Amino acid sequence: MDNATVPRSVPQQARTGAARQRRALRIILLAALCWAATVVLACLFGPFRIPVDDVLRALAELALPGALTGGAGPAPDATHMLVVTRIRLARVCLALLAGGGLAVAGTVFQGVLRNPLADPFTLGVSGGAAFGASLALTLGIGPLTAWLAMHLPALAGLSPQALLPLAALAGALASLGAVLLLGGAAGGGAFRRETVVLAGVVVSTVLSALVSLVKALDEESVSSIVFWIMGSLQGRGWTHAAVLLPWLALGLLLVLPRFRELDILALGDVQARQLGMDTARVRLQLLVGASLITAGCVAVSGVIGFVGLVVPHLARMRLGAAHGPLLAAGWFGGGMLLAWADVLARTLLPGGAELPVGVVTALLGGPFFCLLLVRGGGDGRGPATLPADHVPAPSPDVASAAASGPSPIRTPAGGAE
Repeated sequence: MDNATVPRSVPQQARTGAARQRRALRIILLAALCWAATVVLACLFGPFRIPVDDVLRALAELALPGALTGGAGPAPDATHMLVVTRIRLARVCLALLAGGGLAVAGTVFQGVLRNPLADPFTLGVSGGAAFGASLALTLGIGPLTAWLAMHLPALAGLSPQALLPLAALAGALASLGAVLLLGGAAGGGAFRRETVVLAGVVVSTVLSALVSLVKALDEESVSSIVFWIMGSLQGRGWTHAAVLLPWLALGLLLVLPRFRELDILALGDVQARQLGMDTARVRLQLLVGASLITAGCVAVSGVIGFVGLVVPHLARMRLGAAHGPLLAAGWFGGGMLLAWADVLARTLLPGGAELPVGVVTALLGGPFFCLLLVRGGGDGRGPATLPADHVPAPSPDVASAAASGPSPIRTPAGGAE
């Protein structure tokens, strides 16, 4: 490129980057407002009919105790108050947390592996968490808790509600370790995205067989294990949200501060190392953080697919491939998707019957993702080129090397953001 053209292109790139950032901020703010509205609106629906006014009064009484009984309006019915605050609101909040967590985890997996099809399912993390939870259910939560208290005094105060996430976490981390070891062995000791994804497919297949084996050996646990495989929020409440929060918070603390490292990893390992990044350490931290999030979500809601796959694609189509906006949009979008999928799951069937929410997300996400693949594959393009203005400016020599690097992610709609 002629050096004379560089001074003219820099202001244009700066204006383009500023316009992109303003658009991303507007989209994220709109998503945040819709996310907040979902907390209220999703509580209006359920098999037990409650007037809208009673729902709003119950939420107002919960937010401002005593405001309505002080003369500002009639107090909500006690039964309606119980249903709205203890059942519906708890499920909505749990769906927002779990859906947001799964979308963030999917965004991280796709960024680390530079593969638009990567998600917690692809690497077997969800399968590992489900296998750990299924094994705990088969052995019995009560007896297993007693055995741990006897042989590990440090876990004597562990509650049965806390054991299930620990079992899911152990399964998720074991699965991730197996994938990394197998992928490293297949890649000659080096981290190669292709071999890691293939290793994830192999581990997922083995875990699926192990879950089937557990069901065959203990028929009494089949219904509970099927619950984890299909995914559901039925019967879930504030206790389960409290169980999820520590693992979700820990995973987010590992992932969110490293959004710029995700941008740099998208340039490729060679360019990332030239920019001074310890790629192995950063990649391991990101994968562990995403696995912690996935394990917590699977432990309280079962295996719910497509949220971590579709939501990052939707966000990338509108925001480009910079991971700061992607993670924020994924959190809000994933939460809303799972919350409204749960609304459909508990209202579609008559008589109070519920569909597994994992089935609903699959029915919604499967055809939509097929449409994305068709639209993105028609011109030979894959998923949005990472904008250069979202990566810290390297030295001139590194910049020239990075400029010739691969374009890792492109929007399925075609064309770079």
